Amino acid sequence: MKVLALNCGSSSLKYQLFEWDNQSVISKGAMDRIGEKASVFSHDGKKDDCSLPNHVQAIELLLQTLQKEGVVASVTDINVVAHRVVHGGQQFAKSVLITDEVVSAIRELSFLAPLHNPANLDGIEAARKGMPNVPQVAVFDTAFHQTMPDYAYRYALPAEWYDKFRVRRYGFHGTSHLYVSKRAAKMLGKPASACNIITLHVGNGVSVAAIRNGVSVDTSMGMTPLEGAIMGTRCGDIDASIPIFMQDLTKRSAKEVYDDMNKRSGMLGITAGRYTDRRDIEKFAADGDEQCKLAMEMECYKLKQYIGKYMATLGTVDAIVFTAGVGENSPTIRGITTSGLEALGIKLDKAINEKTYGYKDCGDVQISAADSKIKVFVIPTNEEIVLVEDAIGVLKGTYADHMNYQYSFL
Repeated sequence: MKVLALNCGSSSLKYQLFEWDNQSVISKGAMDRIGEKASVFSHDGKKDDCSLPNHVQAIELLLQTLQKEGVVASVTDINVVAHRVVHGGQQFAKSVLITDEVVSAIRELSFLAPLHNPANLDGIEAARKGMPNVPQVAVFDTAFHQTMPDYAYRYALPAEWYDKFRVRRYGFHGTSHLYVSKRAAKMLGKPASACNIITLHVGNGVSVAAIRNGVSVDTSMGMTPLEGAIMGTRCGDIDASIPIFMQDLTKRSAKEVYDDMNKRSGMLGITAGRYTDRRDIEKFAADGDEQCKLAMEMECYKLKQYIGKYMATLGTVDAIVFTAGVGENSPTIRGITTSGLEALGIKLDKAINEKTYGYKDCGDVQISAADSKIKVFVIPTNEEIVLVEDAIGVLKGTYADHMNYQYSFL
């Protein structure tokens, strides 16, 4: 069975083609600068310049290339297409087969994710046009967090804001939190439904989740990905009056200030517009750069606060998981974040932590000390496998929701 996983951005398309029968990726790549004069197509290690005015032509080129290079004999060899969709609002708490009604619902939700859902829809519509007889499945970033109770997802704002405009916390990185929490349960030797876990997805975007008995009960990102921990270019939690204060002070528009908070803040802002890559920040911090040292201290302090917050939320915690680019590959960030938490039952094995890197294909690793009450794991995330398995389950009729589905990685 072949499954094509698509992740469409506003000017990009990333894909992986899976052969499910032997659990392998048989083709992968990306298309960048879609809609610009000079587009780039990276496919199975090769890179070519091309012209891609829109996602329809990008999908057409992808399907032509897969056939031309013999990856598939025909598009009908592809059994199902899995689409990553950023925002499912309250309507979608699980992955679904894409129909005209689903497309309409995703379009209606675009006001909640104006930069992402329209691009996701472009990919869906292009794929449906290029593969009209192939089933398509939508997998939502927000779905995993729809188990949050109302007292966790509501904001203390006028009720009509929620009733009329759906202003609430939704959360993101759902497929990543789902995958690593279920892998952590496997490492603990218990079913996910019997585990309380804190997962830290730390990359350029950062989110933390509190998972009780296998389901999300709170998460750091909110109505948008701007809320929460400090990120590469996003500020995370701030005083809500600051944007209005800066508009009045600088006479700049709301959009300009919002762009500052999303694109010029976080680690980039703290380092005066120099760095977002934590490898650079760690290197220069070690060399004595005060702004880089401050950026690391602030990021780890905020992550530590979320660990403490979610320990209080969960009551008891079986494990803490670090994942994504920084979480998997920065022993320093993991070490600083967990330092001083020994009294709470969190103690790292420093030697194991120092040699654990996701980019070295470390696999799932326990980095906590043998006498640590709470286990600490590094688990490389695999969001694509969630897309693939959900799509297969929806196609076969074996998928009800992520809480009851028997994933192969359990």
